[in-house]
This record gives sequence, structure tokens and C-alpha cells, in this order.
Amino acid sequence: MKASHLASALAIAVAAAFPSVSSAQQMTLMTGPQGGVWVPLGGQLKSMWEKAIPGLNITATPGAGIANVRGVDEGKAQVGFGNSSTTVDGIAGNAPYPKKITKVCQMANLYPQYFQVIALADAKVNTFADMKGKSVVTQPKGNTGELLTDLTLKLNGLNYQALSKINFQSYTDAVSMMKDGHAQVFTLGTTIPASSVMDLASARDIKVVPVDDKTMAELRKQNPGYQKLIVKAGTYPKQTADVPMIGYSAHLVVSCDLPEQTVYTMTKTVAANISDMASVNKAMAGLTPKEMAADIGVPFHPGAIKFYKEAGAM
Repeated sequence: MKASHLASALAIAVAAAFPSVSSAQQMTLMTGPQGGVWVPLGGQLKSMWEKAIPGLNITATPGAGIANVRGVDEGKAQVGFGNSSTTVDGIAGNAPYPKKITKVCQMANLYPQYFQVIALADAKVNTFADMKGKSVVTQPKGNTGELLTDLTLKLNGLNYQALSKINFQSYTDAVSMMKDGHAQVFTLGTTIPASSVMDLASARDIKVVPVDDKTMAELRKQNPGYQKLIVKAGTYPKQTADVPMIGYSAHLVVSCDLPEQTVYTMTKTVAANISDMASVNKAMAGLTPKEMAADIGVPFHPGAIKFYKEAGAM
């Protein structure tokens, strides 16, 4: 047999023996809505992973947290961005998921998001329970900030009817309402420091309301995708003390069917390029393998576990 024919025969034999490796060379990555940070981060990941894995070709498509998790579970994508709290809801089969997700594995936490309760300083809101009888503004229904506003009120024996008024607005309109005194409390879920809160603090004195241990414990009992995070003193104007907040992670999920070696290399590549990714989203600055490997209630892919153990993070 000629050498070229022998090589072809060997290539065919190898492809037959490892079909999953062959199929892993074409991948779809679901990112986020246009204008969000997941789109440029997705572009970086595509470039990094294609460079690290010879022959890999990634197609990046727009998406959103819940849609991405469903996409990976249904085989429409192999990797995607998610929010830990709603990914955990998918594993539990909670709304808005039609059924439990079973084919989605955790690769890495990327950066924290914070549920922020910001009150006007003269509103005398020092706890979540103090929102009773107040005018509150949050995001449109279905957004993470709105979902958490509803949930934390219920965990404190309240609901939207217990407020003097509830408003569902964009960040910009919410800040205008707070500046004008038409709302006394602004809740939102995003990174820190939030530019909208900084804008508000430039015009009005604010109080950053802490989450109490009881609310945090009840929330984590319902959904381990939430965690207590500390916002350091000085993050916002006149914030003189550290403030605990409800946090959740923006993270990467992969199909559990992907080969171990592929996901190992992808995870290792993310860890090696944190500074580049932080240039797109500064919330990722200083991210460590240990933080990437934090348990958020989503099962890890064996390839990710292999890297984290090698890095001493697990």
C-alpha cells in the first residue's frame, strides 16, 4: 500500500474510532443580545479556542442566559453563556423551563453579578423588610433584577401589593424617578459599580441596603445558584462599610457530551487568558481557577474537573 493510501486509511480508522472528537471540531457558541458584553467575550473565546485546538471551528450566535442553556440541552449549541441562578432553575425544571435540563455541564464561573437594593438616604430603608409602604422601581418583568425583587419581598413576608407603588423601568428611567423622588428604592441585577447607581449617587445621597443572613439562607435553600457577595466600602459614594449582597455568576456551560480532552483544553485556555478577557469586561480582572471552579449547583464537565484538579483549585 502506498504511503498516502496508508495515511488515508489510518485517518479513516481514527475518525471511526473517535467519532465524538471529529464532531467536536464544529461547535456553536451561544452568546448574548447585541450590545451586551457576552457578544465581544464570545468573539474572544472563539479566537482563543480555535487557536488552542487545531481544526476547531466555532460559530458564535446571539442568545440569552435561559435560551443558551436550553440550546445546549437540546443540542443546538455545544457551549454558551448563562447565569448561575437560572441555570440551576433549569436543572430543577423550574419555570420558565418546560422540563428539567439533563445535558448541560458547568465549565467555568466568569464574573459575579450583584442584586443591588439602593435606597434614597432619607427613605429610612435599612433592610429588605423596610421596603414595606415604599415606592420601588425595578426592571421590566422577567428580568433577573425583577425576579429577585419579587422573591426577596416574599421571603420577608411582603409582596408588590405591600409597597406604595411598584414601577418596572429601564435603568435610565429608574434613575430619573429616583432623582425626582418618585421612587424611594431602586433594585437591579448587574455588575459593580453599576453606572446607573453612580449616576444616581451624583445627584442624591443613597443607602446601599445589605442582605440579611436569614434572607440569604432561605434563598440559597431554594436555589444554590445564589451566593452572598461582599461589596467593599467605597464602591459607591459615601459607602463607608462593606455591604453583603445577593450574588450570582455569569458562567460558561457546555454539552456534557463533549470529549473530556476538548473541554479540558477549553477550560485551561480561559484560565490562561483572563487578562485579555478583562480588557473587554473588567469584572473578570483577577479571576482565579479557584473562583472559576466554585460550586454553583451545576454539575461540572469531567474535562473541567481535570483542569481544576491539575490547577489545585478543586
